Amino acid sequence: MSLAVAVETNVSSPHAGTWPSEEAVASRGSGEAVYCFRPLTDARWNGFVQRHPRASVFHSSAWLEALSQTYGYDPVAYTTSVATEDLENAIVFCRVNSWLTGRRLVSLPFSDHCEPLVEANDTPEIMARIFEQEFGRNRWRYIEIRPLRSVAIKSPLHLTPVPYAFHQLDLSQDIDRLFRNFHKNSVQRKILRAEREGLIYREGATPEFLDQFYRMFKQTRERHRVPPQPRKWFVNLMRLFGSDLKIRIAYQGEQPVAAMITLRHKDTLVYKYGCSDPRFNNLGGMHLLYWRAIQEAAAAALRQFDFGRTDADQQGLITFKNRWGATQSLLTYSRYGASESSTHFFDLTTGKWKARTAKYLLSHLPSSVISTIGQVLYRHVG
Repeated sequence: MSLAVAVETNVSSPHAGTWPSEEAVASRGSGEAVYCFRPLTDARWNGFVQRHPRASVFHSSAWLEALSQTYGYDPVAYTTSVATEDLENAIVFCRVNSWLTGRRLVSLPFSDHCEPLVEANDTPEIMARIFEQEFGRNRWRYIEIRPLRSVAIKSPLHLTPVPYAFHQLDLSQDIDRLFRNFHKNSVQRKILRAEREGLIYREGATPEFLDQFYRMFKQTRERHRVPPQPRKWFVNLMRLFGSDLKIRIAYQGEQPVAAMITLRHKDTLVYKYGCSDPRFNNLGGMHLLYWRAIQEAAAAALRQFDFGRTDADQQGLITFKNRWGATQSLLTYSRYGASESSTHFFDLTTGKWKARTAKYLLSHLPSSVISTIGQVLYRHVG
C-alpha cells in the first residue's frame, strides 16, 4: 500500500490533541494516510494501550507524562486511524530538542524497549514513510526506535544498530520450581543468607522511602562515575504511577542496605532501578529484593518479570540475570540518520561514552559535581 504522512486538524473530533494545522503535509499521496497525534491529550490512547497485547509500561500515559514533565520532551504518535475512529495501531515517539546533542525523534527516551504497536507486515512501510517525511521537514539528527523484535526498514538513511541483552522471567511456573531454577550458589544461597542475617524487607512509595532510595542511588551512580537521574524524575514517577510503583528496601536493623524500584503494568512486573550500599553487599540484600518482587508478581498471577536491558559488554550483569532463570534475547536499538557520525553521542544511561573528553572529565570530578551534572544534562541525552 502507498502511505503518506498527514495531520488530523478536525477540531470537532471527540479525540483532542492533534497537531496544529500549520504542520499538515501539503500532499497526502494516493494511498492510506499516516496521521500524527499527541497521545497525552488523545482520549483514545489509554484504552488502546490497555487492550494492545504488545503494549508495555513504556507506552503508558504515566511514563509519557513523566518524560514530558521531567525533561520537557514532546510525546507524539503516528497511526493509520483517523481521529473519528478507535486506534488500530500506533508508533509513539518523543521529540528531543537539545542544543547540546541535537534534535532527535526517539521511541522512547530512558525506556528499555518500545514496540511499534503496528501489524508486523505494515511496520516497515509506515516507518519508512515517517522517516521520509520527518527528515524532510524537521532535519532531525537521527530517528531511533527500540523494538523488542527487529524491524527491517528500507531507507537511504544511515543505520547504526545499538545492541543490548534483554531478560524476562516466565512466571507461569509454580513458585517452588521458580526457586529451584535459580542458580544454587549465586542466587539461592544469597537469598538464604539474607534470611539468616535477618534482613528486613519493607516496601512503599512515600517521601521517606524515596529519600532512602535516592541516597543509595546517588552513591551507586557516583561510584560508577555516571551522573544520577534528577530526583524530580522519581518524584514524578511516584506521583503518576501511584500504587503501580513500589520502592522496595532491605534493611539491616534500621540501616538501608539495598533498594529497587518496580513498576507494574498489566501482566508484567518491571524492575527499573536498583542500588545498594557496598559495605553490606555480602548480606544478599539485592537478592532478597528480587526474590520478594518475584514472589509478589507470581502470587498476583502476573505473566512476566521484566529484568530490563543490559549493555552488551556488561557480561557480569548478563550472567547475574541469567542465573535467575530468565530468558535472554537480543534487543537492538536502530538509529537512522543522514550519516554515521550523526547517530553517535555519549549515553548517560549506560555509561557508553562516545565523547572521550566527557569520560575523562567525569573520572576526575568530585562525586558532588557529578550529581550536579546529572541534574543539568539528562534532558539532553534521552
